[in-house]
Amino acid sequence: MDNFFVIGVVVSKNLLDYCLISHDKALKQGTMVNETSAIRLTFHSILKEFQLSGDQLLICAEHSGQYNYPLIFSCECDSYKLWLENPNLIKIYCSGLPQGKSYKLSSKQIAIYGSRNIDKIKLNRQPASEVEHLKQLHNELEMLQVDSTKIHSQLIDQKNYMSEEVFNINATRLINLMQGLEEAITTIKSEIRCIFANNTFLSEQMELLTSVENVDTDLALKMIVETDAFTRFDNCRQFCSHVGIAPLNKILKTKEHKSNVQYPKNDKGIKTILNQAVLIIIKKNDSELKNYYLRKVKEGKDEKIVLNAIRVKLVARMFAVIKNNQRYQDVLIKEGTVTPIYESF
Repeated sequence: MDNFFVIGVVVSKNLLDYCLISHDKALKQGTMVNETSAIRLTFHSILKEFQLSGDQLLICAEHSGQYNYPLIFSCECDSYKLWLENPNLIKIYCSGLPQGKSYKLSSKQIAIYGSRNIDKIKLNRQPASEVEHLKQLHNELEMLQVDSTKIHSQLIDQKNYMSEEVFNINATRLINLMQGLEEAITTIKSEIRCIFANNTFLSEQMELLTSVENVDTDLALKMIVETDAFTRFDNCRQFCSHVGIAPLNKILKTKEHKSNVQYPKNDKGIKTILNQAVLIIIKKNDSELKNYYLRKVKEGKDEKIVLNAIRVKLVARMFAVIKNNQRYQDVLIKEGTVTPIYESF
């Protein structure tokens, strides 16, 4: 690609540092405000300055959560090629390049990574702006649900430890807060249903995921959000390492036995909801995974390791149905005979 240009972008909350390169040569570097209008204006000026077309341009950036949204939306508006890559892969690849802590140098390293790995490019094919919108709604939903649970617990705890008069005053205030939170939660759930109802790509992913036994809509939604609609990770192994369910076996110096050691991760939400799914599995009367659990425990395996293995199996099955674009069970459902799965949120 002799006439192909790559812009490496370092995303932060307020600013974006960028570097335009061609054949590993930096042609232009600068900083822009992390706003859609500023990003579009900067890219337009670059195209005009170097007499390029949009097809000649590739924008490469790291996954940076919600701060990527203005960049994603800008690229969608102007049909630019956008490649959001795993930061760990870029870091490993650039380990042999000159190192530094400046955003200016980092943007050049990202651009070089994108330029030298064109054959591995993974463009965002999914409706990225809607995925980001879904992530924001889901994060807000989780926050409000946690707040509602805290208030409900406080309401129960206070009853026996204060006078009836004081409790009634406090209870009125807390109940009003809970009602406000429940209204907001209902509104957010309605918006989430609308996104799935109006987006074929996301609704198909939801249908595929919930075809897996013991995967409900809550777990499927969390997986779509956590994986950016299954574009953030190449395979199940990467995701398991990300969420901390891919343990290492380590020999302890004090005792001659193996201990289950896991990578610490910041986001425990997906791991918690996987745990809930596993607990439901082992309480069932009969299922394939419960039989697996009983068999391994009977063989003398540590129960925690077996439960973790079931979590990994669930994740592997979800990745498999998305990769193969096929329901887990080969069951044909006639159109219109069932309620769309997103209606159960």
